[in-house]
Amino acid sequence: MSTQLQSLELWRHTLLAGVRGDTPDLSARQMALLFSVFLTRGPHTVRGLAECLNISKPAVSRALDRLGELGYIRRERDDLDRRNVLVQRMPKGTDFLNHFSSLVAKAEQEISSISEDKVPDFVLEAAQASVSEGMEDATTSNWVDAAA
Repeated sequence: MSTQLQSLELWRHTLLAGVRGDTPDLSARQMALLFSVFLTRGPHTVRGLAECLNISKPAVSRALDRLGELGYIRRERDDLDRRNVLVQRMPKGTDFLNHFSSLVAKAEQEISSISEDKVPDFVLEAAQASVSEGMEDATTSNWVDAAA
């Protein structure tokens, strides 16, 4: 199975486990912000996160509103520069990410046991067609085209 297909299967299995569980569904933007706040060195500001993710400050603020409602982050005014809003990590956010990382690990175990005979034929055909066309890995658009 190609690396790209394994990556997509890992993502699919993780997302399925997440939506089947009792944790809140987060948008891709909310997840990206949560990862950025928890996995990169701070301090984190709305302006800095917007620049890092190349999205608008209002989009960051809306996503942070949701993450704050869930108790995953907290926003506070910077005492040194009252114009800045600092984004703080909260223990509930750490718990969410620990749970999410366990879903990723479980999904990784599941897909490592998938043999090629269990991969749908249309996916394998698209992957083989891409390789024969000189591409190193199959592209997602080929898989989508093959599934249609």
